[in-house]
Amino acid sequence: MPYVDRQNRICGFLDVEEDENSGRFLRRYFILDSQQGSLQWYMDNPQNLPAGAEKVGCLKLTYISKVSDATKLRPKAEFCFVVNAGMRKLYLQANDQQDLVEWINVLNNATKITVRHSSHVENPQEVLGAMKQVSYKTEIVGGVPIITATQEQGDSGSDQGRRAPNQLPFFLSRTVQDQPFIKAGYCVKQGAVMKNWKRRYFMLDEKAVRYFKSDLDREALRVVPLKEIHKIQECKHSDLILRDNLFELVTSSRTFYIQADSPEEMHSWIKAISGAIVAQRGPGRSANTVHVHLQMSYLTLYLHVV
Repeated sequence: MPYVDRQNRICGFLDVEEDENSGRFLRRYFILDSQQGSLQWYMDNPQNLPAGAEKVGCLKLTYISKVSDATKLRPKAEFCFVVNAGMRKLYLQANDQQDLVEWINVLNNATKITVRHSSHVENPQEVLGAMKQVSYKTEIVGGVPIITATQEQGDSGSDQGRRAPNQLPFFLSRTVQDQPFIKAGYCVKQGAVMKNWKRRYFMLDEKAVRYFKSDLDREALRVVPLKEIHKIQECKHSDLILRDNLFELVTSSRTFYIQADSPEEMHSWIKAISGAIVAQRGPGRSANTVHVHLQMSYLTLYLHVV
């Protein structure tokens, strides 16, 4: 889902058809900067790239005449929309129907702001907030309570065919599909020694959090048993690390700093891991300090949802 970063820009991952009519879509990180009047895309979130990494594409908002659903134009590309910019058509693929609607709205809104040269630029956070009409459902998966967002009735008429966030086809390879898990997907983590940031494939099951070099690997780079986790929460030191959507997983030997691709994904990971820990340890540990921290995580997430 698009979200507002620290610089008040709307950001998020989309698939882009870089060569028109090729039918080949590539995963890119998009930044909609209304103040600079441009839509830019990078190989990954610039926070995860080397300093000074160049963008791989850019489109001036003044060139955009219309942004619309392209389902009929690209029937084989699910949740596809098109950006009309002069003689060029830029085809983009969203994660699900809600993601598609939000990106179309924010792009059209930003284009209108640019065209009329208004001195007043709307707050991107308010624009996104006005669009989001999301309800939540609770499911029990492997004995763990999981809260997920569901689309409001009447938005698209059906939830069939929607991709769950961070559950795109290339996120779940055939090598890991046969392994039972509660949640899986890509995040970016900080290294223990070099302190560099690398994208890793994370998998949560009823006993541990594991991460792999990619979703094609069978052997985990590291396994963190749930019993060793003392705290899981949104990172309170993010002002020092300067990263969006950052949460920390604290054990007695190390604190893991993990960055999700969106605020929704960050809170989803916190909720899933917290729920798995509570389910494993049971109510008898309710007086334990760890349980107190988990309850605080639940409260923080609840306030965020409300």
